Amino acid sequence: MKKTNEIELGFIDSVLKTYCVILLFFCPFGIYYLGLFQTFSVISAGIWSMINLMLIRALVKSTLHHDGPNAGRAIAFAFIKFPLLYLTGYFLLKVPHFDTVYLLFGFSGLLATIMLKLVARAFFETNKPVHRKHESRRMSAA
Repeated sequence: MKKTNEIELGFIDSVLKTYCVILLFFCPFGIYYLGLFQTFSVISAGIWSMINLMLIRALVKSTLHHDGPNAGRAIAFAFIKFPLLYLTGYFLLKVPHFDTVYLLFGFSGLLATIMLKLVARAFFETNKPVHRKHESRRMSAA
């Protein structure tokens, strides 16, 4: 059986993979219907938000580790995340060819993916453990 923190990290990995597939699926249709710069702005903002989520996961994982916090890794991830990543996001907003509406679609698409995956988990109840009849018989016999 998996531990709780492994399940949650698996959920984050699943969200990142799903959003990557969504961005790859969007790319040819976006180029055809929206144009090159609009599609590139959605894709670049989506990649930025994926990197942001990966850095948040790494920062939390390094500070809330069961062996104690790793201060060196936490400082390194914080230095990458806060000044460098947000400076990159600022420059994405300042590129004259990128429309802010399409950047907003890319930035918020990851949040929409997280929300839809959570709704699907709640609706289909996929996070409940599976109890088999054979295993319960063995435990009751012991």
